[in-house]
Amino acid sequence: MTSTSFTVTPWEVKGEIDYEKIIKEFGVKRIDEPLMHRLSKLAPLHLFLRRKLFFAHRDLDVVLDEHEKGRKVVLYTGRGPSGHTHLGHLVPWIFTRWLQKAFKAKLYFQMTDDEKFLVKDLSLEQTTNYAKENALDLIALGFEPHDTKIIYDTEHIRELYPFALKIAKRTTFSTAKAVFGFDNSTNIGLSFFPALQAAVAFYAQQQVGMAGGEKAADAGKNVQCLIPCAIDQDPYWRIARDAAPYLGYQKPATILSKFLPGLSGPAGKMSASDAANAIYTTDKPEDARKKVMRAFTGGQPTIDEQRKKGGNPDICTVCQWLNLLFEEDDDVMQQRLKDYRAGKILDGENKKYLADKVVAFLEEHQRKREKARDVIEKYSLTA
Repeated sequence: MTSTSFTVTPWEVKGEIDYEKIIKEFGVKRIDEPLMHRLSKLAPLHLFLRRKLFFAHRDLDVVLDEHEKGRKVVLYTGRGPSGHTHLGHLVPWIFTRWLQKAFKAKLYFQMTDDEKFLVKDLSLEQTTNYAKENALDLIALGFEPHDTKIIYDTEHIRELYPFALKIAKRTTFSTAKAVFGFDNSTNIGLSFFPALQAAVAFYAQQQVGMAGGEKAADAGKNVQCLIPCAIDQDPYWRIARDAAPYLGYQKPATILSKFLPGLSGPAGKMSASDAANAIYTTDKPEDARKKVMRAFTGGQPTIDEQRKKGGNPDICTVCQWLNLLFEEDDDVMQQRLKDYRAGKILDGENKKYLADKVVAFLEEHQRKREKARDVIEKYSLTA
């Protein structure tokens, strides 16, 4: 989606994003209170739901209907590796772990090591190496190998290709152009890629069906696939949902998140290509602290003015990071926002509070990340 003020596509996000406009233009539904209530019956609501970071969906209500009838649910998400993982990338993964526990579901995680080779100035060796490095971050979040399988496109193409072919045959180039904005300069690899990304949804449904003892001909056709991801990935699932009836599977459902803003301000999202604007899981903790201390805030030019006029948490990156990711306690967060608006909390204090939390997270995550090197092969699809 491209408007005069912002752009949201699978390969580019920039500008000040109007999520209300996205809901209307993409044709997704807002996660309303009745749906939140149903989710709360699965497990205590995750921070990302309570703070509206995950805000929209396609057919989440259908997944809950079928789950309540005893039908199986499988989860699918992924990453297009073009560099090291940053904190914004972790948002859907952290939430996926909550969903996995809530639904007691298996996760198929796709590392599209081919996609960023096609769209960026990166070698295939670089993207495949980044895929393995990014996988360490997934494992460090607490996923277990018995219910989590990582698919590397270049390694596991044999498993995906039959599904991708069937999707490609049902998807016209006219549709792909309309959904993704392809033109005459688009390489033919990228024009086929959406079929490969959509393929995992149906592969996952089939695998869960077969594990449940369904006959090969019917395997997975009653399994619900739920995809947690950021809203910029929505075009892929339109292709998958259109193809589902022809392949005989249930339409994949989605639960969609907003973007974690970059450190330099509220416009767009954190970018993997802008080191000063993002905090990577591989950053040294003290380097991350320095980045936070330079972050964009909603404060006034001077301390005196801020004490008198207060700050604006709506445009403050520090407040948003605390609210969306790092301050779990709702009462504490609401009081901090109130105090920031009233000028009782200054930007330096606020930054230090966030920096301490970021450093603590990175230190723990990096310990787990290093341990993941010893077990990464257990998560491979074909392990």
